[in-house]
Amino acid sequence: MIKKIVSALVAVLAATTAFAQKNFEVTSPDGTLKTEISVEDGKVTYCVIKDGITLLTPSEISMQLADGTSYDGAVRLGKTEKKTVDNVLPAHFYKKAQVKENYNQLTLKFKTFDLVFRAYDAGVAYRFVSKSRTPFKVLSETASFAFPADWNMYVPYVKDPKPTLEEQFYNSFENMYVHGQLSSWDSGRIAFLPLMVESPDGYKINIMESALMNYPGMYLYNGDADSSLEAMFAPYPKEIKQGGHNNLQGEVQSREEYIASFDGAVSFPWRIVNVSAQDKEMLDNDLVWLLGEPEDPQADWSWVKPGKVAWEWWNNWHLTGVDFKAGVNNDTYKYYIDFASKYGIEYVILDEGWAVKGKADLFDVVPDIDIAELVAYGAERNVGIVLWAGYWAFDKDMEKICSYYADMGVKGWKIDFMDRDDQMMVDFYRRAAEMAAKYHQFVDFHGGFKPCGLNRTYPNVLNYEGVHGLEQMKWSKVGTDQLTYDVTFPYIRMACGPVDYTQGAMRNYNYTWYKPCYVDPVSQGTRCHQLGMYVIFESPFNMLCDSPQSYEREKECTEFIAKIPTVWDETLAVDGQVGEYIVMARRSGDKWYVGGLTGHSARKVTLDLGFLGEGSWDMELFEDGINAERHAEDYRKVTGSVGETLEVKMVPGGGFAVIFTKR
Repeated sequence: MIKKIVSALVAVLAATTAFAQKNFEVTSPDGTLKTEISVEDGKVTYCVIKDGITLLTPSEISMQLADGTSYDGAVRLGKTEKKTVDNVLPAHFYKKAQVKENYNQLTLKFKTFDLVFRAYDAGVAYRFVSKSRTPFKVLSETASFAFPADWNMYVPYVKDPKPTLEEQFYNSFENMYVHGQLSSWDSGRIAFLPLMVESPDGYKINIMESALMNYPGMYLYNGDADSSLEAMFAPYPKEIKQGGHNNLQGEVQSREEYIASFDGAVSFPWRIVNVSAQDKEMLDNDLVWLLGEPEDPQADWSWVKPGKVAWEWWNNWHLTGVDFKAGVNNDTYKYYIDFASKYGIEYVILDEGWAVKGKADLFDVVPDIDIAELVAYGAERNVGIVLWAGYWAFDKDMEKICSYYADMGVKGWKIDFMDRDDQMMVDFYRRAAEMAAKYHQFVDFHGGFKPCGLNRTYPNVLNYEGVHGLEQMKWSKVGTDQLTYDVTFPYIRMACGPVDYTQGAMRNYNYTWYKPCYVDPVSQGTRCHQLGMYVIFESPFNMLCDSPQSYEREKECTEFIAKIPTVWDETLAVDGQVGEYIVMARRSGDKWYVGGLTGHSARKVTLDLGFLGEGSWDMELFEDGINAERHAEDYRKVTGSVGETLEVKMVPGGGFAVIFTKR
């Protein structure tokens, strides 16, 4: 009884002293990362400290509502609550079968909202939680990231500069990184997430978000050219007009004064500051997945089948020596299905062209396509059919479309040309994932923003674009440095989740010889650079971009690609440096797969094979050939047993991939 009384007194004391307390902190489980929060002078600020080094100085956060009230330090602060979580969570169709969840949490309970901070070993995150019992609108949100000095950044600006910042909210979320100081920010441009800043001490700070469900995505801006980045959000669309690419997009004509509208209490997205002491730590990061809303525990996701897909658009339906005219017709797709079946490729996709262009009607199929016939033909050969769809056409009658094509046997959708992330569009992603799941179909969000945790909530969301992928090689100008991008974005963009990069080119050019060609495209870098991508890039729905005949001519490489899984039981970041090189190991079942990529520098990598564990192991290695620096398609295949280490050489623009099998 005495213990209960003492506990009650301690709880009351904690609740009453919270009113006077102005400074709080929460520390990561390993004790190396600390967030200090201040509630003072009507403001809430936080800072981030790693190993005693300040990485973020006091940065203000708040939300401003349309009725004139705010979620900030001027609101009465009540009690605080702390908790620690240490779990292991199962993961669907991810880069690992289980994810460790370990954090310390502090909740500041204000009268009208809660402010929740979490500290993980890998970073810190915060979110606002509204307690409103009535409808309300968010006018704006303040989210600042104040760095101690003019540090360097890797910034992905919106690709096409437009006269006003507001016009830039309409963009494809695919661009390369500009590496420079914070003060060098282009004041005429905004940047999408994730964005990475590096300290002089070698720490990397990756700014991300998660649990983005019914709220606009966050952009960053630095109009003052100082050392602080500020959040920007697309206002809510007021008028939308059908238009854009083949009439498949919704183009915002005017916007409201507010950024989001709600019917009542809601949890807002998590703002994430991922901190890495070593570059390679960024390659295996789970914060966005962990902070995504959990899936329905009662739901059955066993029907979702990740895999690889033969893709026709990149190679321009390129077939020769056949007795039919190659293009958007059943004969062509049967050829692709036969190829996929031969190599155990799970899917064939019908990209743009199967529905009549310009009409945005997914029931108006071109005369040369019979989808039911293709589905049946594929089913006989263990190949599923996936359909491409423009977002506007898909959203016109989502349930009817999903129901009709699910009954036909179509397995999933590649949805394209969203090119926005205002509240209305973000909610479209949720609705599309939910409706597709209802009819046991998966989704690949092409032409869209980065992953923000939805693939945890709805595991049928297998892939996102939001990457400057291989399709860019069809039209990018000479001098475009895709090689450096390939060894940069996995540390930054891929930290958020899967990428629809669409690799697999069999026509490979060295950087200095690259030229764009829309109808017969090539890649930058070596053949083994392409093979390594199948291990390095996280992609549960992974495309083979080249034509069946190109793969038939390169049967050895094709058989190797076909062996590489698209989801994993375990992931290990082996080594790497942003913008220079990457080496990663992944396990599926009892086999290990290791991939490496390098940028413009030749590199020798010595792999410590201790991660394989006990026993004797054999390898199947594809590495750059002796002449690969001159002729990018040159490669060498090596098989045999391995010892404790393995040395692999990469030429400039090179790579490697190896499969380890236990005897």
